[in-house]
Amino acid sequence: MLPFTDRNLIVTGYIGANLPPLTQQIAQRLRMPFVNVEAQLEARAGMPLDRFRERYGEARLKTLEADVMHDALLHRATAIYVSGRTLLVSDFGQRIQQTGPVICLVATLDAVLQRLHLTLGARYHNPSERALAIGQLKREWAARKLPGIHELDATGMPEEAIIEAVIALWQQVAVGS
Repeated sequence: MLPFTDRNLIVTGYIGANLPPLTQQIAQRLRMPFVNVEAQLEARAGMPLDRFRERYGEARLKTLEADVMHDALLHRATAIYVSGRTLLVSDFGQRIQQTGPVICLVATLDAVLQRLHLTLGARYHNPSERALAIGQLKREWAARKLPGIHELDATGMPEEAIIEAVIALWQQVAVGS
C-alpha cells in the first residue's frame, strides 16, 4: 500500500457535464497534478471517442483505453478524472484503486437533469440530446458496481461544497487505507 503522500485521488461518476473541471479545481486546491484520462484518450485517438468507436470499432477503442489507463496507473499524488465507462475496462478499476481511493460522484436523476438543463441550455429541450445525456449517466454510474468504490451524493450541493466533500472523503479514506 502506498503512503498517504503518494496516494492518488481518482474521481469518477456523473452529476452533470462539469466533472473534469471540478476535479481540476480539487487538484489545484490540494496542489496536486491533474490528469484527465478522457482528454488523453481523445488526444491519442485524434478525434471524439464516439467517432473513433464508429470508425475503428469497440475492440480498438478498448485497446486505446487500456494503454491510457496503463499510463494513469503510473501516477502518484495526482488527482485523476476518469469516466466510469473507462474504469470498467478490463481490471483497471480495481488496479487503479491500489494507487488511491476512487470517489464516484452521484446525484438524484432530477438533480442531474437540472444541472444538464443549466449546462446545455436550449439543446436540453431536444429529446435526442436529453436521451444521450441519460444514456451517458447510466454508463458512468455503472462504475458504482465495482468493489471498493466510495460514493458521494452531490444532490443539491453547490460546486464549492462538492469540492470540500471530495477532499474530506479522500483524506479520510486515503489515510485509513
